[in-house]
Amino acid sequence: QVQLVESGGGLVQAGGSLRLSCAASERTFSSYAMVWFRLAPGKEREFVASINWSGDSTIYADSVKGRFTISRDNAKITVYLQMNSLKPEDTAVYYCAANRYGISRSPERYQYWGQGTQVTVSS
Repeated sequence: QVQLVESGGGLVQAGGSLRLSCAASERTFSSYAMVWFRLAPGKEREFVASINWSGDSTIYADSVKGRFTISRDNAKITVYLQMNSLKPEDTAVYYCAANRYGISRSPERYQYWGQGTQVTVSS
């Protein structure tokens, strides 16, 4: 069964850093675009960052640009989200997802989803 498993979430103070990981269960995902979305209580799901299959093209939400970095290691079939200068408004459940057709900001284009990992930033 195809799986994406996120890890690395936790509680951190404002200004701190976390690195999220998303490990895929099949090598097929090394040819997929990958994305991070987040869902905060009372808010809609928000695009965070996406990376193409080779890792040479990335896009970011304006709210995280300059603070977050998405990367991938296809040998490990893992995608990362390095989050620096965290703010309380970054508090959310973070989900990774995979799309065989390329980078997109639209969640509807992603075929596979992980279960999410909680990130809580205290002020």
